[in-house]
Amino acid sequence: MRFLAPFKIAARALRRNKMRSLLTMLGIIIGVGSVIAAVSITTGATKQVEDKVASLGQNVVTVFSGSFTGGGMRGGWGSAPTLTIEDTLAIKNEVANAVAVSPEVRDRSQVLANGLNWNTQIQGESPDYPQIRDWEIANGAMFTDADVRSLAKVAVIGKTVVDQLFINEDPVGQTLIIRNIPFKVVGVLDSKGFNLFGQDQDDVVIIPYTSHMRRITKRTFVNSIMVQAASKDTINSVQADITTLLRDRHKSAEPDFTVRSQLELMQMATSTAKIMSVLLAAIASVSLLVGGIGIMNIMLVSVTERTREIGIRMAVGARSRDILIQFLIEAITLSAFGGVVGIALGMIAAKIVAVSTGWPTITPYAWIGIACVSSAGIGIISGFYPAWKASRLDPIEALRYE
Repeated sequence: MRFLAPFKIAARALRRNKMRSLLTMLGIIIGVGSVIAAVSITTGATKQVEDKVASLGQNVVTVFSGSFTGGGMRGGWGSAPTLTIEDTLAIKNEVANAVAVSPEVRDRSQVLANGLNWNTQIQGESPDYPQIRDWEIANGAMFTDADVRSLAKVAVIGKTVVDQLFINEDPVGQTLIIRNIPFKVVGVLDSKGFNLFGQDQDDVVIIPYTSHMRRITKRTFVNSIMVQAASKDTINSVQADITTLLRDRHKSAEPDFTVRSQLELMQMATSTAKIMSVLLAAIASVSLLVGGIGIMNIMLVSVTERTREIGIRMAVGARSRDILIQFLIEAITLSAFGGVVGIALGMIAAKIVAVSTGWPTITPYAWIGIACVSSAGIGIISGFYPAWKASRLDPIEALRYE
């Protein structure tokens, strides 16, 4: 009972001035609620970006063509073709931990089927492409290495192409016309939706890269090379090995290609969201500071108002430590209760944003713990000086106070 007595006294003191207590807690409520809402929204946005990057494949390293132009100026990715099929084979045979490789040849073209036509992306790939992209075949099967060697006229198509050209039909086994050349549809890719750059990943026709280069575009170079590392831990070593191998093969003073890993893309894509998370949390933390100042102000007022009460308690045996603890408990109660209400309101606000805008929101449990500890800490810091001041009052002077 003696342990609970200070809490009962604190509750009675706060109930005595309900409106003042509520207004005092408001700063903590707004601060904690803002932090929780901001972190929930930015964490959800970061997770969405990470999912979009993950949809591009698993442990992927991509090699892009790059070149130098006259006057010492360097061109960007894909500014000129520099990658060949031989480069692809060298990577596959000589780079350790490269478990799958696919040269990429890309072009857009009008395709026809069932009397309908559709403009879509035509990609030349190897049979490793679904493995690299972590892309399931929903119907049928992927073409084989034998199809690549024989320049077979076979195709695997995305869900969007199916919806546009094969309405309410099974496309597997049917014919798709690409630039007057008939291709047999052997498989349908599972739906992936839009990627990080807003492109419809399902709006695609995949054919053997040899068929693309010899039958469709008559090219001798590839646009890029996709490589899958054995694991996340080997991505950096695969990236370094590819860079060394291609520099030796191309005999260039500086690389005429660019090698990028999925880890780099992930870091670039999520950096903005993480910066926004820090900024929003910092801005919201200002409200916590203001709330702490409000608690200190009200506790000082409370000490002044209750000076005579403090003198009476000391006169009947209360020690300075008891007075200090009493006022600290009142300050902590204000901030802790405000923190709990703020957490609840912050989570509600995040859900409202998610429902109204369609943005995903995630409230990390760690931040809930941080908010609880922060609000309690603010109560201790803000309430210590008023509590210390109360504990240092002279009992005789306090009894004389009017």
